[in-house]
Amino acid sequence: MNHQNLLSITGNLVQPPMNSGLVLLSARELDKMRRVGKLAANLLKHLESMVQPGVSTQALNDEAAHWMQAHGATSATLGYAPPGHPPFTGSICTSINEVVCHGIPNPKQILKDGDIINIDVPLRLAGYHGDTSRTFLVGSVSATARKLVEATRESMMRGIAEIKPGARIGDIGAAIQAYAEASGFSVVRDMVGHGIGRQMHTELQIPHYGKRGSGLKLRPGMVFTVEPMLNEGTYELTFLADGWTVITKDKKLSAQFEHTVAVTEDGVEILTLS
Repeated sequence: MNHQNLLSITGNLVQPPMNSGLVLLSARELDKMRRVGKLAANLLKHLESMVQPGVSTQALNDEAAHWMQAHGATSATLGYAPPGHPPFTGSICTSINEVVCHGIPNPKQILKDGDIINIDVPLRLAGYHGDTSRTFLVGSVSATARKLVEATRESMMRGIAEIKPGARIGDIGAAIQAYAEASGFSVVRDMVGHGIGRQMHTELQIPHYGKRGSGLKLRPGMVFTVEPMLNEGTYELTFLADGWTVITKDKKLSAQFEHTVAVTEDGVEILTLS
């Protein structure tokens, strides 16, 4: 889930001071992040078989809530209420087709053949947070939808491959943007990855576009999300009246993938693998 410092909530990309709010996690804390990250990934894997035509997003939400409770975890989204916004009513986010992110589960919202849906599962376990998402194909989808989803995942992995001590935040975004645009898609500007640990969102911000060699230098112990959103058409967004749901301005498709990662002494570790 990507919103902090009024970033994706307002749609304004605000860059903090270069070292402001930087959190480096200890080896002990990283062990806790591995545990919660794996749990989040396993929840996504558990929900995969439910992603079928005829299933409501509320059913996905309710199963996720039950699964979290059974595994000793809690939702990091349920009841979340930044200033000026109503409490989020879902245990997960379910974003279908033109919904870029923060889709609210609804019993009347039924998956249809040909849809794509991003399921975002931010959760909390023993005081630490895991955050991961994936865009699923519902039944038989169009060639464009399949290409968009595949390009989004690949762009995320290319961004993650840039992560190592001494690299810059801009290197991540540059790799994502280059692959996305070469694939014929646009990269959302107004939503970013974020630092994560004891808090769901820390001040560190990871844009998914940018210039190589720019931004904060990466250091071991940094933990953050890489979660690009690629759009079929324009990268411009519209925020709906519910205070949460973000859609593409041109109503064309959007896809997202997300991993939580840690900068290690010699590279990067993906913490949200099942």
